[in-house]
Amino acid sequence: MADTAYNSGNAAQGGEAASGGIPQLDFSTFPNQIFWLVVSLVVVYLVLSRVALPRIAAVLADRQGAISKDIAAAEELKAKALAAEDAYNKALADARAQAQEIIAETRSEIAAELADATAKADVQIAAKAKESEARIAEIRAGAVKNIEAVAKDVTAEIVAALGGTKPDAKTLKAAIAERMKG
Repeated sequence: MADTAYNSGNAAQGGEAASGGIPQLDFSTFPNQIFWLVVSLVVVYLVLSRVALPRIAAVLADRQGAISKDIAAAEELKAKALAAEDAYNKALADARAQAQEIIAETRSEIAAELADATAKADVQIAAKAKESEARIAEIRAGAVKNIEAVAKDVTAEIVAALGGTKPDAKTLKAAIAERMKG
């Protein structure tokens, strides 16, 4: 019997070798293979459609919702940023206008103070000029008197030195006055 089992095993192997191919391509086993293919596909379809695809769809829906929320938040933040930029630009323009006003006020105040200081300086200069002119006039008058006195003495001495008689004071004064006029 052992020989029969051995021989039947060899016969089976010899049958495969005699058919010349692999068992999957044997036409006699096609209906069985098609049945199990259909069963496997139905099981895979049911598992995918009932378990995996709903989970994937839920994940995709969550992602889409998160993306939509993020886009909405980004647009809201962009609107806030634009509003903040507009407020900043307005504040900057107001500050520049206020600075220009302050500059104009300061310039007018400085111009008024300068005009006051100039007027005071002009008054002081005019007073000093009058005072200086008065002193110069006094000095001139004193110098003229001194020149007349010196001229009188020098003329009397020159006339006496030249051998003339001493002139009288009235004649001497008239000659000096005439010479001083020009």
